[in-house]
Amino acid sequence: MVVGASSCYASPLCTWFVAACMSVSHDGGGDSRQAAVALQSGGRSRRRRQLTKCSASASRSPSPPTIQALVSSCLDFGPCTHYSNSNNNALSSLFGSSTLSLNRHQRRLNRATSSSSSGGAMAVMEMEKEAMVNKKPPTEQRRVVVTGMGVETPLGHDPHTFYENLLQGNSGISQIENFDCSEFPTRIAGEIKSFSTEGWVAPKLSKRMDKFMLYLLTAGKKALADGGVTEEVMAEFDKTKCGVLIGSAMGGMKVFYDAIEALRISYKKMNPFCVPFATTNMGSAMLAMDLGWMGPNYSISTACATSNFCILNSANHIIKGEADVMLCGGSDAVIIPIGLGGFVACRALSQRNNDPTKASRPWDSNRDGFVMGEGAGVLLLEELEHAKKRGATIYAEFLGGSFTCDAYHMTEPHPDGAGVILCIERALASAGVSREQINYINAHATSTHAGDLREYQALVNCFGQNPELKVNSTKSMIGHLLGAAGAVEAVATIQAIRTGWVHPNINLENPDSGVDTKLMVGPKKERLNIKAALSNSFGFGGHNSSIIFAPYK
Repeated sequence: MVVGASSCYASPLCTWFVAACMSVSHDGGGDSRQAAVALQSGGRSRRRRQLTKCSASASRSPSPPTIQALVSSCLDFGPCTHYSNSNNNALSSLFGSSTLSLNRHQRRLNRATSSSSSGGAMAVMEMEKEAMVNKKPPTEQRRVVVTGMGVETPLGHDPHTFYENLLQGNSGISQIENFDCSEFPTRIAGEIKSFSTEGWVAPKLSKRMDKFMLYLLTAGKKALADGGVTEEVMAEFDKTKCGVLIGSAMGGMKVFYDAIEALRISYKKMNPFCVPFATTNMGSAMLAMDLGWMGPNYSISTACATSNFCILNSANHIIKGEADVMLCGGSDAVIIPIGLGGFVACRALSQRNNDPTKASRPWDSNRDGFVMGEGAGVLLLEELEHAKKRGATIYAEFLGGSFTCDAYHMTEPHPDGAGVILCIERALASAGVSREQINYINAHATSTHAGDLREYQALVNCFGQNPELKVNSTKSMIGHLLGAAGAVEAVATIQAIRTGWVHPNINLENPDSGVDTKLMVGPKKERLNIKAALSNSFGFGGHNSSIIFAPYK
């Protein structure tokens, strides 16, 4: 109540309305009906006459006014006479004092609202608008840089190992070992075989949490360690301006699935944490609790575009001055019976079970579907001056990005690629770079027939005249990490900027008709001096996202 009342106190209109509602009588007399008619009539002069009648009636009678009369009074931006003369105790009960000290701005508002003309209301609106403008932090000079990275992937648990495996063309796709999937038509995935939370997550939580949360927490803390954020460094941070925005496409499916199985016996057998540990927001929340970070904290779920949405929104919080430091990215872990079965039912998965390392084949005419993966990717984004002040190593600069929606189909991309093209064009405008400056693209390219071609056509439409352009797909080696894909691919993109090497496209042996292999990175890693890099992620529901990184200069 106190918080709500404080908010209303800042606006005289809300104050009078709250106090009016607290003191109103619930009788249903004739005055109530007359006031209701006055409100419904819509005529300004008639409403003014009715309000005068209400005030006069209230001053003559000791009984409380009706709710309609009080609402009418509030709508005219004038305090109800009965309330302002005799019911100050209602407000004092909310604030703990019968004496209200108004600051200068509030006195100006009260003087403005005393005007009987519409100009009084306009004056209030203008002053509120002026106050908002004056309080808005400057945003022109705030640049966003990447100062740390953390990953959990089928090819490694740190950015260096992960990217070295990519450069060597090693595949992380293999037979599923986590459960018996012999009855499924697909029995392969980008599964993380060895994973430990030791030193990162408390043992008690490790036993209770869903894997998506464990991947998220470890990758998040590894990003901090990679960024040189020790306890001593963090002690200097303003924790009210440090935030966490790490999303998930699927959330805690294992925890939820186990709860359903337990419910078959009795609700008493259910994990008491099954609801909070299944929700997509709880990973970000738990990490923020662990770190004591009080800034922006939530999650975004836009299917396989989740990570890019989280990264761009985190950057925007920094640009607006709402945060100085953000941990952002995505995490998913759905290589479980219900997850595998669900995608099998969609007929979306490859069934190349006898040759798993060859199963994910973006742009190859012999592909037969995508391969599921699991893991997490987290970036440590920081405002440039904040990073420089603490002497942080700057890996790359985040220039901008964009989102669009195909508004076409649940799972199929728009045939003409209009949504993707629009997304890329808006990302370029946001970043302030030209098409010619983009010379590396980490494509979404999942190894599906329609998706690969639509994205390729959109890229040719936007960048086809750039002879320096190189395109690859990280998913050819780790599969599709769903909501974590964009963040892990952002790490690969930043590593390409840092090292000057772009990883190969493996399994691209028979390109689709119309695919120009000159644009594609070949079967071996290639040298590339990256000017600016684009990373795409698209998701079920028609969600499109593009983000742009460049070397820090």
